[in-house]
Amino acid sequence: MAESVYKVIELVGTSSEGWEQAVSAAVARASQSVRDLRIAEVSELDVQIENGSVMAYRAKIKVSFKYEGEAG
Repeated sequence: MAESVYKVIELVGTSSEGWEQAVSAAVARASQSVRDLRIAEVSELDVQIENGSVMAYRAKIKVSFKYEGEAG
């Protein structure tokens, strides 16, 4: 089996609807500029509160993709 290297980046997605939508928003946006996304790990969930009400759901995720840098 060939060896592979993966890069991991951290993103924060937001949504006024819920955490799942916040994760989906982050993955969708990343997929526009990063090829071959592999795994997204949710590392933190929180909410933005204004006047006692939840205004936005936020999901911090770590996304991995296959690294295709120059061979050394």
